[in-house]
Amino acid sequence: MENETQHGLARIRSSYGKFSDKEKKIADYILNNPETIIHHTINQVSDELGVAESTVFRFCKRIGFKGYQALKIALAAEIVTPIKDIHEKINDGDNVSTVSEKVFRSNIKTLESTLQIVDGATIIEAVNAMLQARKIDFFGCGGSAVVALDCYHKFIRSGLLVGAQLESHMQLMSASQLTKEDVAVVISHSGSTKDTLDVMQVLKENEVKTICITNFAKSPLTKEADIPLYTVAEETDFRSEAFSSRIAQLSIIDALYTNVMMAKEQGGKQALQNMRKAMSLKRL
Repeated sequence: MENETQHGLARIRSSYGKFSDKEKKIADYILNNPETIIHHTINQVSDELGVAESTVFRFCKRIGFKGYQALKIALAAEIVTPIKDIHEKINDGDNVSTVSEKVFRSNIKTLESTLQIVDGATIIEAVNAMLQARKIDFFGCGGSAVVALDCYHKFIRSGLLVGAQLESHMQLMSASQLTKEDVAVVISHSGSTKDTLDVMQVLKENEVKTICITNFAKSPLTKEADIPLYTVAEETDFRSEAFSSRIAQLSIIDALYTNVMMAKEQGGKQALQNMRKAMSLKRL
């Protein structure tokens, strides 16, 4: 069982898109008032929200806690413990080795936090969709375009028909050619980049199955995506959360790719062999 003293808020954010209206009401209250929850009883929360105590209790169970008290303990640990790891604070006197260590520790924290909220069932759903697709296209703008290109670089080895366009106009053109037999993987840290949302609009009009990778459960992109996958990245003294999320995005892609290749079995091995044979021409 997952550690119940960690990532209460992250669990809520990652599951937000799957909540009912009543659950979203409870989720919004907790996300906006975590300090209040720590000092309130379940009865006080239910009265304030106008929902039954049993509804609040079931919500706690839904996000992986034994009950309301377990959720309170998790929130208390998150709020009392500074969100930024002490190792991440860069000081003027830090030498090269110290700065390097802090960068590595920060990346490790991002991966560990993301792993805590990875939903195995959603990963399986994404993998199955990719395996059944006629074609898979990867989309991302700005920093996420680099991740989309990495997706293409990995999945072209799988034997599946894949594509990626980095320029926004070309992305719209590519999206317009996809159908309900295809899958689009849309990557956006914020989930609210206009160019990305424009692509998503075209994809939805064409009834394309969409997988999104984002840091924000309450984003326009998440609302439109069929299969949402989430990262957990926090801003630090020396980098933005958008920058730190890339390592988590890449790890999610690695997980998807590895699971796809395992599912393809001999077909995946043959595709890799074909790729290696072709690339051997580049070696002296």
